[in-house]
Amino acid sequence: MAFLLVLLVIILIIAFMSVKIVRQSEVYIIERLGKFSKVADAGLTIIVPFFDHVRSVVSLKQQTMDVPPQGVITKDNVTITIDTVVFYQITDPAKAVYEIQSLKKGIEYLAITTIRDIIGKMDLDETFSSRDGINTQLRVVLDEATDKWGCKIDRVEIKDITPPADIRDAMEKEMNAERNKRALILESEAQRQSAVTIAEGKKQAAILEAEADKEAQIRRAAGEAQAIKEVAEAKAKEIQMIYDAMKKADPNDTLVQLKSLEALEEVAKGDANKIFIPFEATKALSSIGSIKEVLTDNKKSSKKG
Repeated sequence: MAFLLVLLVIILIIAFMSVKIVRQSEVYIIERLGKFSKVADAGLTIIVPFFDHVRSVVSLKQQTMDVPPQGVITKDNVTITIDTVVFYQITDPAKAVYEIQSLKKGIEYLAITTIRDIIGKMDLDETFSSRDGINTQLRVVLDEATDKWGCKIDRVEIKDITPPADIRDAMEKEMNAERNKRALILESEAQRQSAVTIAEGKKQAAILEAEADKEAQIRRAAGEAQAIKEVAEAKAKEIQMIYDAMKKADPNDTLVQLKSLEALEEVAKGDANKIFIPFEATKALSSIGSIKEVLTDNKKSSKKG
């Protein structure tokens, strides 16, 4: 009875050692007598006890690794500290186990040397403005170097670039000076634009005012011309009426001359500074003067008699 119990215990131990359950996203590296035998995928796996054993459990998930902050020297001899993180995934578990002693250490050391090589070819300002370029170069170099280790580098990200304290203070002062410069430029541009706008508004106002004055003068001149025209037409009608009346009355020369003088008297009442008397009117005036002299002589003779 005791033998059966011992045999049962041995069978259970052998069964436990023979049956392996591999979890999802993991694989087992199985060795037989110290030599690689197979890669056990997720699920139930049977191995031979005492001959086979699990060398390593390899995760197929994407993994992250923080590279310790490293002090590197730029092209212009400034020492900066760079903190980096690497995203990688194992594509060949057997190579990841047998091709390198420690995959994580290999990636870490390779990342450090590559960062120093890349940053050593850049100036300080270029390192801050070329993060994407640095990330890409790191990923390409690491991916190529780790391919023989059964590993794929998906991404490399620089988390932080820390310059020395004195360099950081100088950069902050430079940034403040640049901000002040931009603010002054923007203020000056705003003032210039405001002055241009005001000048343009004054110009447009002056143009509109001049156009309004011009239009008013034109309208005033047109009104005065129309008034003169209407007055002239009225005078012409009056003269025509007088002429027609005189023609019907069949006047003699003396009456015509008297009417001409009356017309001249009306003209003389106008605003004109000069009056042009027709030649015929001068004859009438001389006749009237002669008549006046005769009348004067007659009056003197009557007084003597």
